[in-house]
Amino acid sequence: MTPFVEPQMQAILDRIRSGPQIDFKTMPIAEARRQSDAATVPWSHGAPEMAVRDLTVDAGPHEMRARLYLPVEGAVVSPILYIHGGGWTFGSIDTHDGTMRNLAEAAQRPVLGIDYRLAPEHPFPAPLDDVLTAIAFVETGGLGIPVSAHDMAIAGDSAGANLALAALLARRDRRLPQLACAALFYGCYAPDFTTASHAEFGGGAYLLTSVNMRWYWSNFLGREGEGTTSLAAPVRYDMSGLPPLYLSAAGLDPLRDDTLHLAEKLAAFGVSFRCDHVPGVVHGCLRMTRELDAARAMIEAGADFIVSQFKKNLGGTQTWSAEIS
Repeated sequence: MTPFVEPQMQAILDRIRSGPQIDFKTMPIAEARRQSDAATVPWSHGAPEMAVRDLTVDAGPHEMRARLYLPVEGAVVSPILYIHGGGWTFGSIDTHDGTMRNLAEAAQRPVLGIDYRLAPEHPFPAPLDDVLTAIAFVETGGLGIPVSAHDMAIAGDSAGANLALAALLARRDRRLPQLACAALFYGCYAPDFTTASHAEFGGGAYLLTSVNMRWYWSNFLGREGEGTTSLAAPVRYDMSGLPPLYLSAAGLDPLRDDTLHLAEKLAAFGVSFRCDHVPGVVHGCLRMTRELDAARAMIEAGADFIVSQFKKNLGGTQTWSAEIS
């Protein structure tokens, strides 16, 4: 039975398939990133205009490039830390610029994106350490005023969703104050390639392949191996004590069942969550908002969830100016 493909998604797929097919696994990583960026950065064209400030996050022996999006200057707001996807191997605040602009616009909250260290040069736990550093940066006044954890959210797509969930678990285990909530879009939560969604959608007809996903995991895990029980595979952890989570699964994604499995784990541990299954769209669709209504709806749903949690927590009482440097 042929799966449903959203008509706008089908048009995008047809166009992508008609172009050159590049195997990034076969080239030096620097060249692979250059070509990947060249293909993905244009998706951000046409995203909402707003005040933007480039920042630097001190992460000890290295610095992280960061970017703050301010949809409303001087407004009463709470920040969202956004962790980009890209298989822990690709991606940056440039490739996900449009996604962060759209999220900031939809939530009417500042969004901070970071360039965490990438694999294979920097395998787990380096990317997670950088996310935890970014959270501490916001807490301790890096955005111009200290922000308490309960007045901050975290969001991410794909590998970024993995890191966002792992960061929440790490903070719980370290008995640090928990964030208000998280929005996790089509995440990858364990190196499990035996799922029904991998079998149905991982062959290459819907962009992301199981073969490439295995390569991404290999880059990220380093010496950990696919049997890891570390936070590299957060769904294998105890889920208790997490804040409310928004989950979104793409219907044509080999990783669809990662999200569905996470939802089952959250339910078993009594964690508050909402899980949306979006039919007819592929992994990575969040950046396709210019042409894909379903992608805009995914971002809006995540933004609405975050805003609703801020309101429940009586957050959103802190302000700052767009003149942050």
